[in-house]
Amino acid sequence: MAISASEEPLGRVFTSDYRLSIPSFQRAYSWRPGNVLQLLDDIRSASQTPNTPYFLGSLILVHDEGNAYEVIDGQQRLVSLTIIIAAMRELEDDPALSRDLTNLIIDPGDRLRHIDTAPRLTLRERDASFFASYVQEGNLESLFDLRDMDMETNAQRNIHDNAQAAYDALAGMKPEERRTLASYMVNMVTLVIVSTDDLQGAHRVFDVMNMRGMPLTVSDVFKAKAVAAIDEPRRDLYAARWDDIMDPLGDDPVSCESFFRDLHLIVSRKVECSRLIDQFLQDVLDPCISGGDKSNTSVPGFIDDILSPYVRAWRVLERPTDTLLPADVIAAIVALRDYPNDDWKPIAMWALVHSIRNLGDSDAVVFRPSSAHAKPRGGADNETAPELHDVDRLLQILRATERAWGVDCLNRATSLDRRRRAATTVRDLDKGMAPNAIPGLTIDQSSARRALIRLRGEMPNDPSLPRLLLIRANEQSNGFAIVRPRSLQAVRIMPEPTGKDQLEDGWTQADLEYWSDRLGNMALSQTNNTKLEHVTSFRERRDRMLTMSASKRFPLTRQLEDIVTCTPQTLAGRQQETVELIAQYWRIPYDHQEILPASTQPNQHVADEPDEPRVRTSRRVTIAAVLRAGLLTAGEQLEWKRPRKGELWKAEITPQGTMRLENGEEYTTPTAAARAVGGGSQGLNVWKRSDGTSLADIWKQYRMRG
Repeated sequence: MAISASEEPLGRVFTSDYRLSIPSFQRAYSWRPGNVLQLLDDIRSASQTPNTPYFLGSLILVHDEGNAYEVIDGQQRLVSLTIIIAAMRELEDDPALSRDLTNLIIDPGDRLRHIDTAPRLTLRERDASFFASYVQEGNLESLFDLRDMDMETNAQRNIHDNAQAAYDALAGMKPEERRTLASYMVNMVTLVIVSTDDLQGAHRVFDVMNMRGMPLTVSDVFKAKAVAAIDEPRRDLYAARWDDIMDPLGDDPVSCESFFRDLHLIVSRKVECSRLIDQFLQDVLDPCISGGDKSNTSVPGFIDDILSPYVRAWRVLERPTDTLLPADVIAAIVALRDYPNDDWKPIAMWALVHSIRNLGDSDAVVFRPSSAHAKPRGGADNETAPELHDVDRLLQILRATERAWGVDCLNRATSLDRRRRAATTVRDLDKGMAPNAIPGLTIDQSSARRALIRLRGEMPNDPSLPRLLLIRANEQSNGFAIVRPRSLQAVRIMPEPTGKDQLEDGWTQADLEYWSDRLGNMALSQTNNTKLEHVTSFRERRDRMLTMSASKRFPLTRQLEDIVTCTPQTLAGRQQETVELIAQYWRIPYDHQEILPASTQPNQHVADEPDEPRVRTSRRVTIAAVLRAGLLTAGEQLEWKRPRKGELWKAEITPQGTMRLENGEEYTTPTAAARAVGGGSQGLNVWKRSDGTSLADIWKQYRMRG
């Protein structure tokens, strides 16, 4: 068995040197939007220090012949990177740069050297064609037009959702920022490629690298450096003390790194930490070891007075309901944990450490005895309860942080923006500033106004935001915190029909498109969207949403019991109430602007408010929206020519925003119309005007308007 290993930049991995494929025995692509956005966020943060490489781990490959390799380990990262590059290409308006991005994911071929055009990465057979045709070949418009029923596997749904998430995140950047990020990815993001010539050998390499033994964590590195600097009589004592402090954090290296990255921000006030080991040693431990002017803390002092209380604070934030803290403090932490990001943790950790006097003491009891986080038996006999002081200030900090993060979440602040807010807030707290005077914990009038506009508009594709907002609205309505079932989701109230015959009485297709992604059409339920997919009536959908009793804990969901017939006016009322409740919760100045149902506003909707930011998103473009924009006209004829099959299909654009086939059937999306006559196909690409312009071109023109 021959094994080779080399570190390569991403720009070398995605070249004709490697034609990668996922073997059929591998699991399907399973990353979700959170994973892809975290990867993108990590690379984006690393790119802030452009001369420092970002190591993305290893790929384990089996060399077949020539430049062909099977991927044994690394599929999730390679597919996600391809999706990110495809989204960059879709947003790029420079033809040369767009071509360069295409060449990263498609080998352009070379006829003189007999090299065929082919994707650089081929997925498993069930998903290979889907991934190639929609992502690699540049048909994201058609991908965004798909509905759940158009996708056959979970991997395809993941590809769809992740492409939307990556597109939306990248669309929020300025063009030059995207180009800088793309250049950094190609040149400075590196992988170690481990290649062997047989499958068994590759699996042995995978086993050694991932299963046998325990690799060093960052804690092990920091412990070795710190303990070596302690005088010999106390060295063993503090080595054991370090282990006692860190053991409850567990063995997860990702969690361990997250803790030390947050501790680095708290101690150093520095936002960037792309090289955790180097920067933590330089900014935190080395000053303690050298005893220089940068630190008044010795290494034992660091372990006792910084490491110990902050680890305990981290554990409190991970499992607040297992603690002995006051109920209102627990509720404030639980509210922070509703967020899909945890950049708020440094502020909350600082607040806990400076509000519980004995938090770092080994004999302090913070967790309930029955909790897995509680101290194991055999602890000291003189254990004491947590000693809180100035609980009001602690609550002020936690609640102000939650409000700031809520408004930031609505306004699509980046991870870098949030970490800047955290760093400046910790700095000002250390200065003794009152929470209501700290800029990082206050919301200016402009941010509050933008947040209110977002609340009234369409929700982004990320399902975690509607869930968060509906929790806030329900708790404001209830007057107290509500226990969240683990399976709780924000689901749509009105069914999404596939044809006009399935429309509820009193509804038009324009009404449904208008309300589809607004808060007024959403409610919290333990019944997930999969179980509601094919339910075509409001009453049946409502009954399923209320099946589990825990869903009725939420007053806005419980209201559905009293709704016999749901109309656009019904959703307008729910929208008004929900937005007002959230504004009250976050103390956002609220003007009682009337929210009218879509059917009363055929030419202008609330989404078109003059001050609403115009940001390109991946949301499905509707026929009705393109009609309103004047890029299509009612009565316009479209054709799908299939010369090889001798077929010609025709469709007409209706004033209601549907496509009417020659047999009179109407469909709400081009993809649905294409599927009806020709099976699964890329509807936006196949339907064309008489001049050859495809709907994909028209849809992209509409999306570029913002």
